[in-house]
Amino acid sequence: MKKAIVVGSGAGGATAVRELQGKFEVTVIEAGGPFRPFKTSLSGIESIKHTGVLFNERMIRAAFPQMRIDKTIDGMVLVRGLTHGGSTTMSAGNALRCDEDLKAIGIDLNKEFNEIYAEIPVSTAHEKNWYETTRQAYRTCSEMGLEPEATHKMIYDKYCTGCGKCVLGCPRGAKWDSRRLLHSAVKKGAHLLSNHKVSRVVIENGRASGVVARDGWKNQFYPAELVVLAAGGLGTPSILQNSGIPCEDRLSVDPVLCVAARIEGARQNDEIPMPFVVRRFPELFLQQKMALQIVRYLQHDDKTGRRQFRQY
Repeated sequence: MKKAIVVGSGAGGATAVRELQGKFEVTVIEAGGPFRPFKTSLSGIESIKHTGVLFNERMIRAAFPQMRIDKTIDGMVLVRGLTHGGSTTMSAGNALRCDEDLKAIGIDLNKEFNEIYAEIPVSTAHEKNWYETTRQAYRTCSEMGLEPEATHKMIYDKYCTGCGKCVLGCPRGAKWDSRRLLHSAVKKGAHLLSNHKVSRVVIENGRASGVVARDGWKNQFYPAELVVLAAGGLGTPSILQNSGIPCEDRLSVDPVLCVAARIEGARQNDEIPMPFVVRRFPELFLQQKMALQIVRYLQHDDKTGRRQFRQY
């Protein structure tokens, strides 16, 4: 049987492994190790933060090594997961369908989305666990005509307690992540190499013949007839560059602007993150997480007739 190597075990890598297993002898090469949820109380972390011990974002890695935090030269913080399951283990579990623009130009993805819904649990059942601060923010958005909607989440409802730790690794396994696909493929015969960082793809006669990965202090060549790079938006371009395949020296990013205010008794740390979303206007995409202050800054511009986002 021909060999295939998949670099990365996140959403893309784990899906590729599942599709290839049985047709190829598949080896998954993952830069990180097994994922372990962060179980420390979020309130406790806040207390530590006030002491000044966590003097920058990168210190988080000391307590939560699976979360890799880097900074660009202009100060933008980049967060990703370096572990089995990649960043899906520490995502918010959002399942928003945003293919309206594709549908407008004749691309219909209904079949693909139905396949996803048949395999991954997607629901808004978490709404029943919202605290009053979130309900008030939702009502305010509704009164302003912003048409809020509960965020669809990839969650097994019967296991979810709304503890608010989605982005730190669900401690109860309620949130879906790509480890489910990965573990299923391994049970069927796929091989998983942990803590191996792929540096480059070896190309011979115009075709990939394998990869070079670091195992501890040594580099090792792993041969394969098929190589799938799924090391994420930061990892894959680096591997391509090292392999002699040029990439543009820039990233297309979707920055997140956070506006927060301290509200005593809000209990946002004990609630599922990003519980509802506003996508009423094409230029604005708002998700609630202590976001009541943000919606108050949406003002009407009499000259343009459009809503403007003003910062105060």
